[in-house]
Amino acid sequence: MSHLPEPDRAPDQAEELLAGGNSTTVVRRGETVRRTAGPWTPTVQALLRHLLAQGVTEVPEPLGTDDQGREVLSFLTGDVAHYPLPEWVWDESVLRDAGALLRRVHDASVGFLAAGGAPAPSVWQTAPHEPAEVVCHNDVAPYNLVFRDGVVVGLIDFDTASPGPRIWDLTYLGYRLAPLVADAAEGEGGDAVGRLDPLARLDTLVCAYGMPYSRREVLTVVVARLDELAAFTDERAAATGRDDFRAHATMYRADARRVQALADASPR
Repeated sequence: MSHLPEPDRAPDQAEELLAGGNSTTVVRRGETVRRTAGPWTPTVQALLRHLLAQGVTEVPEPLGTDDQGREVLSFLTGDVAHYPLPEWVWDESVLRDAGALLRRVHDASVGFLAAGGAPAPSVWQTAPHEPAEVVCHNDVAPYNLVFRDGVVVGLIDFDTASPGPRIWDLTYLGYRLAPLVADAAEGEGGDAVGRLDPLARLDTLVCAYGMPYSRREVLTVVVARLDELAAFTDERAAATGRDDFRAHATMYRADARRVQALADASPR
């Protein structure tokens, strides 16, 4: 993997700790972002290069590694919607923008899989899922979307990407943006959330993505995603001793039960 030119590694460049980075430390240095690299980093950087070459300019540019061995990416200017979410996240235009961007990312990734664009052997941090229709981001949510004036202009943090079915990504975005997640009402946008129709918004997102998934089909996959996410989060809690991971696993399981009831009530 290439390294950055010497001037970029000048010791007088300040680093700013960025919000997020739930598993690793993420900092901004100049117009770049630095984060802990892993065995999957060459594969992810090859994916990003492929997406950019296909005209998906809303993703970071991969810039190799720095002298500390950290992954280096271009910084996408804008606002990232971290929890508690701001009220403007719930504008219906965000659903349409996010759904359309995810479709473009997925469509562009098909060629990456077909052409064997990943380094050999390709390494993914997250286990692939079948059918491997596209490369899934695996964490498409407001906190990984970049906004300018409320408009979606970027998708970041591809570290957990891996091959999988389109609906695997789409359903998690729906879980976060419909919203179906229990903690969506926290923060300044809480009152707005109470006035939303999550199922109608889920339909809007699926329409923006442009695939004929039924509401019941989407909700059923949401449940499967949450069951897997709860088990994964429990493993992280056991490994780190972090109580917030345990709380999140509990929330995912409660949400899965509630979403399953919605799926059961939806037409086949």
